[in-house]
Amino acid sequence: MFLIPFMPRVHRAFSPRAVCAAFATALLLCSAAVFAQGDKEKAGRVNIENGANYKRPSASPRGAKRAAVKDGEAEARLIEIYKLAGQSKAREALAKAERLVNDHPNFQLAQLVYGDLLAAQSRPLRTLGDVPEAEARGGASTLAELRQESLMRLKALRERPAAGTIPSQFLALSPRNKHAIAVDASRSRLYLFENTEAGLKLLADYYISVGKSGIEKNVEGDSRTPLGIYFVTSNLDPRSLKDFYGSGALPINYPNQLDLKRGKTGSGIWLHGTPPGQFARAPLASDGCVVLANPDLERIVRTVEVRSTPVVIAHSLKWVAPQTAKADSKSFEDALHSWQQARSSGDMVALTSLYSSDFTSYGKTLTDWTLVLRGEASKIRGRSVQLKDLSYLRWTDSADTMVVTFGEVPSGARTGPVRRQYWMRQGKQWKIFFEGVIG
Repeated sequence: MFLIPFMPRVHRAFSPRAVCAAFATALLLCSAAVFAQGDKEKAGRVNIENGANYKRPSASPRGAKRAAVKDGEAEARLIEIYKLAGQSKAREALAKAERLVNDHPNFQLAQLVYGDLLAAQSRPLRTLGDVPEAEARGGASTLAELRQESLMRLKALRERPAAGTIPSQFLALSPRNKHAIAVDASRSRLYLFENTEAGLKLLADYYISVGKSGIEKNVEGDSRTPLGIYFVTSNLDPRSLKDFYGSGALPINYPNQLDLKRGKTGSGIWLHGTPPGQFARAPLASDGCVVLANPDLERIVRTVEVRSTPVVIAHSLKWVAPQTAKADSKSFEDALHSWQQARSSGDMVALTSLYSSDFTSYGKTLTDWTLVLRGEASKIRGRSVQLKDLSYLRWTDSADTMVVTFGEVPSGARTGPVRRQYWMRQGKQWKIFFEGVIG
């Protein structure tokens, strides 16, 4: 492990010019708005529903006693140190940096900043992580990663989404989707939302790491993080995990049906924490998972629900007004309504016209599925079909895809199966290329 050498304290006056030089790269990315964000977390917390009677212990998963650490707290303190250094308040910055590394001795970026502030007491600094030349050569890779982490944290905090906007993928969420997650790989950032009666509300956002080879996973072992729309499938008991995964893990359903259609392979993509010796990892560091600091991961685990929480992973999120997202889905809503009408009336010609010729469902072709649809239509017997708890999310890359989930309840029935459909735009028409019962 590359260690940052600390300069001994000396009784010389601080050089504001030197301190500013040490943070020049980082502070150029900052704006006053970054430091006026205030507390991002004001929402209550809900318990995870994972189908098991497991209650997360308040201590770390390895049984070590520690004080409760609030999610996002360490990063907020680091940003405050940057701010003070940029304001030439070097003594105050140093004091806060010392307290931060005492509270989080495994926070390598904070250790680097603290070392710079100490060194600035005795000599001018040239760059962030201005260590002696021999050590810099020996730890060049680590230094580069820490500098990149610093830049990514500041970039995301400077380029805040406009108030009231949401990622464009979230067209419609049902009340069953109590929370939602969106990952912006270009900013090394994860955004956590609550789905309220007034719409999606941003609760918090966190620095994250993705695959060491970047994004857009295609094959098993390529060390890339997948892009697409996924759902949290389970909540793994941290006591069953290796230390490497930190304080927990939330697997997602990669490969999804679009991935399978495109021939993508691999599995085991999780949102998980960091090893005990690391507070955070480099922006590109995982084997394909999304990795968060343990306090941040713990907040998410306490908050989201298994199966109903969508996870969007994008190269870059496009933030739009909710009404804009809704208006953009009109043509799809018309197609879904046509499906609902054909399903209710038992019109097999109209119904099957909405399915793609390359449709598959767990090994069944469109011909096989048509027989399934006929059997289901005979059971419905012309009763109107209601789509309860309807949600649909849009994924756009080389194709335009909708991921749709709803409860199908025939008139007179109290409940019905929960279906998930994948629709793709073919020319001006929307067609279903996968459909299955998920609950």
